[in-house]
Amino acid sequence: MKIKIRNILLFLWLLILIFQIELIFGLVVLTGKYIILLFTDFNQAFQLIDFSLVDAILSVTLFVCIPIISFFYHKKLVWLKSSINFPAFVLIILFLAFCFAPLITNENPDFQKDLKVTKLLSPFSSVKVIRLKREEKNINSSSANFLVYKNKIIKQPFNESIIFANKVKISSSEILYMQKDLQKKIDLSKIEIVNGKPKIEEKTFILGTDEFGRDIFTRLIYGARISLLVGIGAVFVSLVIGLAIGFIAGFRGGIIDIIFSRITDLFLAFPVIYLIILILAMFGNSLLSVIFVLGFSGWMSLFKIVKSEVISAKNKDYIISAGLLGLTKFGILVKEILPVIIVPVIVNIIFQFSNVILAESALSYLGLGSGRSYPSWGSMIESGQQYITKAWWMIFFPGLILILTIFSVNDLGKRLNKFFNPAA
Repeated sequence: MKIKIRNILLFLWLLILIFQIELIFGLVVLTGKYIILLFTDFNQAFQLIDFSLVDAILSVTLFVCIPIISFFYHKKLVWLKSSINFPAFVLIILFLAFCFAPLITNENPDFQKDLKVTKLLSPFSSVKVIRLKREEKNINSSSANFLVYKNKIIKQPFNESIIFANKVKISSSEILYMQKDLQKKIDLSKIEIVNGKPKIEEKTFILGTDEFGRDIFTRLIYGARISLLVGIGAVFVSLVIGLAIGFIAGFRGGIIDIIFSRITDLFLAFPVIYLIILILAMFGNSLLSVIFVLGFSGWMSLFKIVKSEVISAKNKDYIISAGLLGLTKFGILVKEILPVIIVPVIVNIIFQFSNVILAESALSYLGLGSGRSYPSWGSMIESGQQYITKAWWMIFFPGLILILTIFSVNDLGKRLNKFFNPAA
């Protein structure tokens, strides 16, 4: 029996719901309260807004809305009935990580604490977590990521009021805990109490930790977001540049075609990686600059596809008729040319997408990617090579997910090319 894509999506959606029900419920409540606040006190709502709040609200909104939309439009979403294969499964996992990262893991990808306990832990290692009391008073309600304080939604990105320990011993007035070979103690009055007992949990690091005690699993999830965001943004930039220049060169012809074609040949002959490094070194390696530079360096193949298709189509009757009817050049491109070339363009940008992901990881490995502000697969691999004999998991898991991503995206491109061009 072949498993359908819709069945896998439903299973993974239920898996997230079951393991993160408390977090999801809290964020749903938070979303409702923020919407009410938005209509009742816009200025206060605007002051409270930030990226992490928007991220959490969008994630939980998509989590609720996507199944509803799929239920009503399942007849039109024919691809949901297709059989699943391994590359498609990898792409689904990446899609879920991109959309629902705050729901999949309630961790800060850069959180580090008590390195004596958390540094370089192997996969499935467990440590004790002692929850400390929050300093805020008069807390009305809370969720795992945010809380409402004095009737205001305030930012509480991650609960960092914790202590990691190897062993814990509870006495009548204090808690004794071990951090490696060092014994410490803390008064019970500083510990969060639940049902009359100190809140002490056990945390398992599924994929281990790095040299700063950061959770590898969480960093992989948020690293997927960075890679996919850079890939989508860069492909969009390449698409706009390639379409515009290719259409102008093909439609106008003459000296304009010669100039653009020679510029394209120049870019193809010159090692683009040097240009990328030069621009990033000059203007900095922020996320936006990486997206723009990678997009600007990948438009050449699209230019050639669009130009050749426009040259072959511009003298056909329907193009001439569209011009005589008063359709603008942009209208001819969108309404007449683009539908004809959409198939090779889509296949090309999918292959370009995998190249961009690999390029972003390579730049991050060299320290020129998205910077230290965001977790990246390339920077994780770079950090892992220094500890390859002590902590193999630091380089193995990001390297594996990078290979699987590129393989899956290329497989999708090949399947689409074969579907639209059976004779190819």
